[in-house]
Amino acid sequence: MNALQVADASISAIWCGSDAISEVDYGNLKGRNVSRFIYPLGGETQNVLDGALETIEDHHPNEMIWIENVREL
Repeated sequence: MNALQVADASISAIWCGSDAISEVDYGNLKGRNVSRFIYPLGGETQNVLDGALETIEDHHPNEMIWIENVREL
C-alpha cells in the first residue's frame, strides 16, 4: 500500500511528483495533507531530486522525510 492510498488530513505531509498522481486525482484529495510538484520525479537527475527535497525541507523544517520509490527495471 502506498502513502497516497492512505492519505488523510491527520497524517504527516505527503509530497509527490506529477508522475505519481494525475492533476484530477490530486484535486480529489483536497483537504488532505498532500502536495504535488508540477513536474515528474521518477527517473530524474539527482539535481532535480535534491531540489525537490530542499523544497520539502523548506516547508517542513526539522521533520523526518521518508521517500517512497518504485524502481523501474
